Amino acid sequence: MKLTLHIWRQRSRTEAGRMVTYQLDAVNPDMSFLEMLDTLNEQLIRRGEEPIAFDHDCREGICGSCAMMINGVAHGPERRTTACQLHMRSFADGDHIYIEPWRAKAFPVIKDLVCDRSALDRIIQAGGFVSVNTGGAPDGNSLPIGKVAADRAMDAAACIGCGACVAACPNASAMLFLSAKVSHLAQLPQGQPERNARVRAMVAAHDREGFGHCTNINECEAACPKEISVEHIAQLNRDYLASTLKALVK
Repeated sequence: MKLTLHIWRQRSRTEAGRMVTYQLDAVNPDMSFLEMLDTLNEQLIRRGEEPIAFDHDCREGICGSCAMMINGVAHGPERRTTACQLHMRSFADGDHIYIEPWRAKAFPVIKDLVCDRSALDRIIQAGGFVSVNTGGAPDGNSLPIGKVAADRAMDAAACIGCGACVAACPNASAMLFLSAKVSHLAQLPQGQPERNARVRAMVAAHDREGFGHCTNINECEAACPKEISVEHIAQLNRDYLASTLKALVK
C-alpha cells in the first residue's frame, strides 16, 4: 500500500503547529497503525529528520495511551478499537490519512501527537477511590452483590481513560469518563460511605480543569473504544443532584 500521511507537527507547547505531508510506500495491511508510524519514523531518522512523537505503551488496547484523531475520528474508523489495535487493512491503497492530537482546552499539546491528559488523573485524585478500610480479598468476596449492580460496575470500570470521549465531544466534555469513574464505585457497597462527597468533589475537579458541559450529543459513547454507555452520565446526574440536596439540608 502507498499512503499519503498528513500529520500534525508541533515542537513544543509554546510553538505553533502545522500539518506536514509524508509519503509512505510498501505499507503492509497487517501492520497496526502505530507500527505504520514506527516505519515512518525509521525513515525520518535515516534521513536525519525529527521523528514524530506519539504516545504508546501496551499496544494491546488496555492502557489508553495511543490518543490521536485519525481522519477526524478518535482512534480511527473502527468501533471498539484503539489506535494501537487499528490495522492498516482498514484503509485503501492511495488513501490520504490525516493524523492529529486530541483537541481540547484541558489537553494541551506537548509535542506533535502527544497531549497532556493529566487533567483526567486529577479528577481521579479528587475522589475516584475508596479510602475506608474494606479488608482483603476474602472480605470482598464475602459481600453479596447483585448481578445487575456487578455488571454495571464492571462495565463502568472498563474505562481506560484514553480521553476519546473528550476529543469526540463538540463541548470537550469529560462527563463520560467522569461518570464511569463515579458510577463503578457507586454500584458497590465499598463505595457507599463516600458516595455523596465523591460525586461533588469529582464534578468540581472536572469543571476546574476546563472541560465543557455535557449537552447529550452522545458522540462520546460512539467514540469510546470500550463502549461505555451514556447511561452512566444519567446515573452521575442523579447522584450529583441527590448529594447537592443532602448537603443543602445539612
